[in-house]
Amino acid sequence: MLAVNIQIDLTGATPQAAATNASAGKIVVAGGGPVGVRTAQDLARHGAHVVLFNAERWRPYNRVQLTPLLAGEAQIGAIYLSESAPGSGQIDRYDGVSVVEIDRYARRIRTSTGRTVHYDKLVLAIGSRAFVPDIPGKDLSGVFVFRDLNDAEALVARAMAARRVTVIGGGLLGLEAARGMSNQGAKVTVIEHEARLMPRQLDDGAAAVLKSRIEALGVQVITGSRVQSIEGDGNRVEAVCLADGAKLASDTVIICTGVRANTQLAAAIGLHHGRGISVDDEMRTSDPHIFAVGECAEHDGVVHGLVGPGFEHARIAANVIAGSGAERYAGSVPATKLKVLGAEVFSIGDFESIEQQIGVTSLVWQDARSGQYRRLIIRRGRLLAALGVGDWPEATRIQQAVGDTVALQIWHRWSFQRTGRLWAEQDDNVNAWPETAIVCNCIGVTKGAICGAVAQGAETLDHIRSTTSANSVCGTCKPLVLDLLGQEGVAPEPVRWWRTLLWASGIAALLALATAVLPRVPMRDTFVIGDVWFKLWFDGVWKQWSGYILLGLTVAGAMLGLRRRIGILRRLGGYDSWRIVHLGIGLIAAIALFAHTGFRLGSGLNFWLMFSFCATLIFGALAGLATGGEHKLVENDIGSARKPPRSVPHWVHVLALWPLPVLLLAHILSVYSY
Repeated sequence: MLAVNIQIDLTGATPQAAATNASAGKIVVAGGGPVGVRTAQDLARHGAHVVLFNAERWRPYNRVQLTPLLAGEAQIGAIYLSESAPGSGQIDRYDGVSVVEIDRYARRIRTSTGRTVHYDKLVLAIGSRAFVPDIPGKDLSGVFVFRDLNDAEALVARAMAARRVTVIGGGLLGLEAARGMSNQGAKVTVIEHEARLMPRQLDDGAAAVLKSRIEALGVQVITGSRVQSIEGDGNRVEAVCLADGAKLASDTVIICTGVRANTQLAAAIGLHHGRGISVDDEMRTSDPHIFAVGECAEHDGVVHGLVGPGFEHARIAANVIAGSGAERYAGSVPATKLKVLGAEVFSIGDFESIEQQIGVTSLVWQDARSGQYRRLIIRRGRLLAALGVGDWPEATRIQQAVGDTVALQIWHRWSFQRTGRLWAEQDDNVNAWPETAIVCNCIGVTKGAICGAVAQGAETLDHIRSTTSANSVCGTCKPLVLDLLGQEGVAPEPVRWWRTLLWASGIAALLALATAVLPRVPMRDTFVIGDVWFKLWFDGVWKQWSGYILLGLTVAGAMLGLRRRIGILRRLGGYDSWRIVHLGIGLIAAIALFAHTGFRLGSGLNFWLMFSFCATLIFGALAGLATGGEHKLVENDIGSARKPPRSVPHWVHVLALWPLPVLLLAHILSVYSY
């Protein structure tokens, strides 16, 4: 494994000392974002000595996870990138230090702390910055951008007081910001000046479906409207004014109107640049000793704003610098696959330009009831692009097919128009995919690469991440990677506190079954003063207490089922902790049910109420048992990582819970009506 030497540049070392420590063979990487870190790790795999300057005060982190952080769904420790990589090289990382000056002829850089470091090769991974248009009022207090962890930190602090949030920009960043603030309880409005949301990734049909799904969650969407100004009392924002005269009351404004590549450093030393720093197929700039990767690089007139192409840049640059392999960069097919405000969004291929080509046709499948939309763009029988909103199980295979411009047969087209699928459902199993199929869309890691890592001893997700980088960005490929680990006989990782989960679930299941099948507790024929059982089941006061305790437990359990939508609960603990609490509530509820009924199921309305209660408790306990023992069940071919064994009891548990509010209300009204 790579020995990583992490150095935080807070020492009082002199510039001369720093220069002495860096030999002529050292490689300097400017930029500690995901692409800069990936470049350094790939170089270290080749045995290189890398000096990495990270301009931010934070450890390198995963930008894709900023939205869960803002929404309160993730803690900051969960978004940091791995600090290790296999190989014999070395990475010296300096956080909070940026490269401010480059001397191309002496091959040395000067940092923001005044130190000078010589380099043999320099890699610029300096990314991009938020573009803020010249809107009057953009400098008012309460106006933010959403680009990096500093922005997310400021918005997290603001979220506690924000009540009316206006997001300017309906692209990826804008919708992500809207999701984060909406999850914190704010009333959010998104304004997009184009006629549709995500105009670079979606067509009119897909954007309309996405808009409907977002509005159903309570987020207002305004498209085809331009922001004229931001108004305030001189210091703090109060409203956003649109060109059509409309005025939106706002206490917080987030500007997400795109990004611009950081080219200032390159321009200052005369490197060729346009919208980004110009590079060739080896990721070299106009200076043969300087490379550029990621969002700051422009190849063949194209600047990519996604992390996947940046990782391709990193691999190519590292191989060229290390003199390993003859692979050259030939461009990337733009691909987006993520969840936007709860809706799965998938887009691959430059459909805007493809649609203008001669001989292009398209197939559309839509299910208005479920809010799903899928479109394939075809030319001369070959698949060129695809986009969709809603769950699309074939998305990974579709991406591979677009990359290979696969020919679609007539039966594939008929199948898609009837069912929304191109291939038979059983073909979705990752174990049946070809070795060249892409498993991790963000980075382009194939099934063959992951299986190769497993064959070489990788046993856990962490091992797969460190050796192949799969599952290190958005995390959506985790079930696929786990399936491949299981294919090699490696047991899936158990959930946290699984033994406690099994014990508690088992006890809850037995209590719930006892309530459903055991005969009612016999009563005395004559009244005895102080008889506890009589008080429990016939004394009005005791009966009310046990009933209201049971009602409170039911409400608490239902609220925990909505934990992700309740802000204070999201901030008080992780999913594993609340799962135990939820199960504990179910266990106590089973005891309270006995105390209230004595195994008497009743008749009529009371019977159906008891039936719903028992079904909820039984299948909730079964879901807990399946969750706690899932790693063993999957290991024995019962379910899979993609279709976990807990799925069926979990959904029966949820369905059994739905009638309870109505039945409980009817029960309470019937009791008090007498």
